[in-house]
Amino acid sequence: MFKERLTSLIALILVSFVLAGCAGQDTAPQTQPQTPDEPRDATPPPPAEPEEVADFDDMGRPVDPRTGRLLDRTFYFDYDRSDLRPADLAVLEIHAQLLNRNANKTVVIEGHCDERGTREYNLALGERRANAIRRFLTTAGVSTRQIETVSYGEERPEDPGHDESAWQRNRRAVVIYR
Repeated sequence: MFKERLTSLIALILVSFVLAGCAGQDTAPQTQPQTPDEPRDATPPPPAEPEEVADFDDMGRPVDPRTGRLLDRTFYFDYDRSDLRPADLAVLEIHAQLLNRNANKTVVIEGHCDERGTREYNLALGERRANAIRRFLTTAGVSTRQIETVSYGEERPEDPGHDESAWQRNRRAVVIYR
């Protein structure tokens, strides 16, 4: 008997909540009659201006203006290659825009290699990698006075390992802002 009353009471409370919720929703559109005395402003409000993102964060690191996140500064290369990957071109274009807008900024492009190959060969390959990025930036309008290149060959590995995974991380060029 107690269970039946409790169940009935709960059902009654739920039904009253549902009815109260439905009663508060008005589906008919609300229109207010306009009096002839009131002037109508037909001019829409101006669109909100997108907030500008600073080109560099507090530590001087470049920021992607589209996302506000730090911009990639490390570009990886295939084995024994110095040509830029197509996926890197959009990011390099943003670097070029930042450098064009900030003529007081300079970059050093460091070329790196994995440990395979002779020291001389790796220094030359690291230089070709750094110069590939330099050529892209200067073609995009960046002044040659803003760019310096250096090759470290195999001397400064990102990953000290001796396997393909480590070698992939060490075949790179890094753009360092000053």
